Amino acid sequence: MSRRDQILATAAELFATHGFHGVSVADLGSACGISGPALYKHFPSKQAVLAEMLVAISEELLRVGTERAAAADDARAALAALVDWHVDFALRHRALIVVQDRDWEALPVEARDRVRALQREYVDLWATQLRLADPTLDQPTARSMAHAAFGLINSTPHSGLLPDTRMRGLLSRMALGSLGVS
Repeated sequence: MSRRDQILATAAELFATHGFHGVSVADLGSACGISGPALYKHFPSKQAVLAEMLVAISEELLRVGTERAAAADDARAALAALVDWHVDFALRHRALIVVQDRDWEALPVEARDRVRALQREYVDLWATQLRLADPTLDQPTARSMAHAAFGLINSTPHSGLLPDTRMRGLLSRMALGSLGVS
């Protein structure tokens, strides 16, 4: 793991635990084994850390989701692949879910706009597959269904009371059922 990646991973955990405003540059540097000012070799500010963290994960969600949907044989298989990917993401990145939910307002406006644009594309990816699987769905309904599935899956920081392997199965069954794919 590069120092930059270490900083992002450590920041996600610290921000999730203490909030963006509850973590100083010195705290973050110390947790990474460097001085606070040494952090500026990698990022121009603490806000830049937050921005890269949330933009990068939004880019990854869209990129991998697009790849998995494209590799599927049909829309139902694409939805199953999307659910599998998002559940995997949610179980591995609980801290990022908390940070995005709680510290959204600390994100610089430009990064916030980029994250929202990426999220819209990701929702549309799911909505397209939902409409292909069920042509009676209109776009607003398909988008609403995608958002509802995300809410279920992204509940892992609060609902993940089972071991990850059991939680993965539970979330997958519930999300697929809510999307009419089970």
